[in-house]
Amino acid sequence: MNMSRARERLVVIGGDAAGMSAASQARRLKGPGELEIVAFERGHFTSYSACGIPYWVGGDVTGRDRLIARTPEEHRARDIDLRLRTEVTELDLDGQRVRARDVDTGEESWTPYDRLVIATGARPIRPDMPGADAPGVHGVQTLDDGQALLDTLEGTRGRRAVVVGAGYIGVEMAEALINRGYEVTVVNRGSEPMSTLDPDMGRLVHEAMEGLGITMVNDAEVTKILTGGDGRVRAVVTEDREFPADVVVLGIGVRPETALAEAAGLPLGPHGGLLTDRSMRVRGHEDIWAGGDCVEVLDLVSGQDRHIPLGTHANKHGQVIGTNIGGGYATFPGVVGTAVSKVCDLEIARTGLREKDAHRVGLRFESVTIESTSRAGYYPNASPMTVKMLAEHRTGRLLGVQIVGREGAGKRVDIAAVALTAGMTAEQMTTLDLGYAPPFSPVWDPVLVAARKAAAKVRDSL
Repeated sequence: MNMSRARERLVVIGGDAAGMSAASQARRLKGPGELEIVAFERGHFTSYSACGIPYWVGGDVTGRDRLIARTPEEHRARDIDLRLRTEVTELDLDGQRVRARDVDTGEESWTPYDRLVIATGARPIRPDMPGADAPGVHGVQTLDDGQALLDTLEGTRGRRAVVVGAGYIGVEMAEALINRGYEVTVVNRGSEPMSTLDPDMGRLVHEAMEGLGITMVNDAEVTKILTGGDGRVRAVVTEDREFPADVVVLGIGVRPETALAEAAGLPLGPHGGLLTDRSMRVRGHEDIWAGGDCVEVLDLVSGQDRHIPLGTHANKHGQVIGTNIGGGYATFPGVVGTAVSKVCDLEIARTGLREKDAHRVGLRFESVTIESTSRAGYYPNASPMTVKMLAEHRTGRLLGVQIVGREGAGKRVDIAAVALTAGMTAEQMTTLDLGYAPPFSPVWDPVLVAARKAAAKVRDSL
């Protein structure tokens, strides 16, 4: 520990969910006289909901500021020395200091630390191809990215948009662009959209997207992006087709932003994310923590490390880190891979393993799919719902659930998320005491219907 200062200094790299949650929690537990906190953020904003950007772009959220949970001024009022537009460019682990550069002036300086939090997030994947960096081609990861996209949409005469990729961001951005009056084509290299689902469930999403007027192009790989005489994007090209485009949105996923950590020799996992212990301390480094989209976490179902970039995890990581730095004790045990989204009024949810995940880790399983309704069939506005469930062969242990349906479908996945966390079997799930009344559910909730069918299939396989 650096003893040249009367109080400890915590340096935080990254001003969004994980970083500022850690800083805020550490401040709650230790006053300014005990702990100095310096936070670096290379963008213009802090503590915002990146998950809300598609809804801001699409007009469901009326303004950028509604996505900001806590402003820089609010953080500074709590004695956190927050430095915006400042990018950390180097970690000196032996000297316990970081080099930071003012993005606007280029001025550089070193800042020593006693404790370090790395919360550098993730970066959108940009394909390595001609035209990928042309004006009019956008990734969507930060509020700055969202503002840049909106500026393009408002300054472009044409109304043709191409979304590359059909994961959560791609699907949500396609709907946002439809809402803004664009003609939207989604180019997807998978067999169906939403590769976080099995293809049979992804087909239901495909149908809903086409119902919105979105043109889905599956099994297609983008090879280049063409530009016009003004240098701006004009088309997206696959192996056999060309799609005119006035704006292109990249929705092909993100990678952990760990170039700093890698250059400093910190341990990275198979997906490129930082590796931590359960206290979110970087493995092998007593005074360094990491959290958010730049880390890998334990999948409680498969037992393997995964990269799952979600704000829910990032905020929990920050709370754990801040508690431990502040003198308390907290751990983050892992995740089960729960996520929920929507296309118009179609709700899409999953938790646990897909079929290919289970195959990859060597698990044998039984799979069932059921059709049910969100409410009692005789109650007004009951809507259809499809539930797919995977249970381990012989043991019946729940492995995963996917749900696609209308109102009331998506959040039912939370039942399965709790069951997965508890290590329950499909048979045990059938006896869960869930809330029932005709406006909310059939007598047998759709998740329990799937559990009954999965339990029976496991018994029949013995």
